[in-house]
Amino acid sequence: MSPMDKKIDAAEKEVLADIVRWTQKNGMKGAKGGWKEFLNSYDKKFGSNLSDPARRTVDTLAAFLKTFTNDEDLKVLEKVMRCHSNRKAVVELSEGSPDLESPQQRLVRMTLEHPQYPINYSFPFYSEEWVVTKLGKSSESLKSNAMAAIDCEMVLCEDGTEAVVKVCVVDHNLEVKLNELVNPNKAVADYRTLITGVSAKDLCKINCSLADVQKSLKKLVSRGTILVGHSLNNDLKALKLDHARIIDTSFIFKVLDGRRRPSLKDLCKSVLGYELRKEGAPHNCLDDALAAMKLVLAKIEHGFDDVIMLPRRDVSETELEKLLLHRLPIDVPKEELLKIFPEEFEIEFQPKINARGQTYSAFAIFKDGQKANEAFERVRGYEVKDSCGRPQKLVSIQRRNGLTANLYVRKMGCADTHADPPDQSTLEKKYPPDQSTLEKKFAKVEELINVSKKRKTDMVITEELAEPKTTSDQCVHHAKEIKSLKRELRQKDDEIHNLQKILSALTRKHGL
Repeated sequence: MSPMDKKIDAAEKEVLADIVRWTQKNGMKGAKGGWKEFLNSYDKKFGSNLSDPARRTVDTLAAFLKTFTNDEDLKVLEKVMRCHSNRKAVVELSEGSPDLESPQQRLVRMTLEHPQYPINYSFPFYSEEWVVTKLGKSSESLKSNAMAAIDCEMVLCEDGTEAVVKVCVVDHNLEVKLNELVNPNKAVADYRTLITGVSAKDLCKINCSLADVQKSLKKLVSRGTILVGHSLNNDLKALKLDHARIIDTSFIFKVLDGRRRPSLKDLCKSVLGYELRKEGAPHNCLDDALAAMKLVLAKIEHGFDDVIMLPRRDVSETELEKLLLHRLPIDVPKEELLKIFPEEFEIEFQPKINARGQTYSAFAIFKDGQKANEAFERVRGYEVKDSCGRPQKLVSIQRRNGLTANLYVRKMGCADTHADPPDQSTLEKKYPPDQSTLEKKFAKVEELINVSKKRKTDMVITEELAEPKTTSDQCVHHAKEIKSLKRELRQKDDEIHNLQKILSALTRKHGL
């Protein structure tokens, strides 16, 4: 019996079922084909009619996984199994001894239990370059309260991927443990110098590689150190590192509008009482790592269990003349974007500098704020709000090649419901802002999503329900239905986003 067979036999049904689902999502096939093909040959009675892994026996799940004999597939499955086992061990520790749970462990549990955790931290694939930390189920490392905050800068490479060019790590004492430039060792399409502060010249004599950084981080977390970061999934994906014990500062605070994760800048203003950086100022990698750690320390000491009011953002008249288009596919020409707005509006498009992977953002500039507002009202799309209360619409445009492109059109002004943050003078003294001069990465742009036909149907239903009816009781009933549908659509959006990331990874892997 091979070591992999022993691990499969020892794994519990829940873990095995999750791994089988993972192989389905990633299109993996063993010696007897994919999951459904395997069932048709393995079970003559039910075949693939009973394809839900959770409804199959441990023996059936294990038999399917043992059909994978390719070395590369076995390495991938072993890493996936280790990830599931690590996370299960962390959750079981929290559930098994809630009275003994430390504040740090509680924040780890809060991150793992967040509704968006499975979506954001289910990384699409594991190649040989990926590192999955080892975390024994009975290890004392599960009870460690040591923490380290991390933040990275990434550049866009010619193959469409992102590569780390700078890594900063600080410990719970706010002491710098790692501050390194990293050579991506492959062709770079855009250094994003205005964002990262890094140019080709800066890296020409840098020998530190991603593997070197991974080696340093493995030593750092070898005894169960908790990794801290804001939207940490983006950094872990760039670092090709999977670690079970994490605290994501975008998950652990309750904000007024919980549909979108709050920005690090807003949390610094609302929780810590200081400006992370002035509007338009360069970003700073080290400052972000320090800010994330300060937020965790503040959460541990002061709780902040009530809803956090995000700061009000004053918008200038010039800004009100714009509409932001984000999640724009990079291959959609400007001419096709004009289809979004009625023909009578004169529009000037201004691309933003934060192109990331397959998407980017741009401004549609109008003659004045009134024209911009009128254009937004006439844009056809499903309206939602971002974390600052700014209205935005999910828009679909039919392209010349027959495909559909999906993006958001957003107003620049915030809603009035976001009041100024409370006085945090005590926290400001305890956690003063760091004045490092290194530039921090630009705000994360979410990856491209596609909207399914089912979602479009739900949108039509929502519009029909929104029409006024004859009685007040009907209006109340329909209002509840609309609210429920909107919630379902948001969940659907997250699911589609995750599936699109998996599809993109598979496309790159197989060169399609």
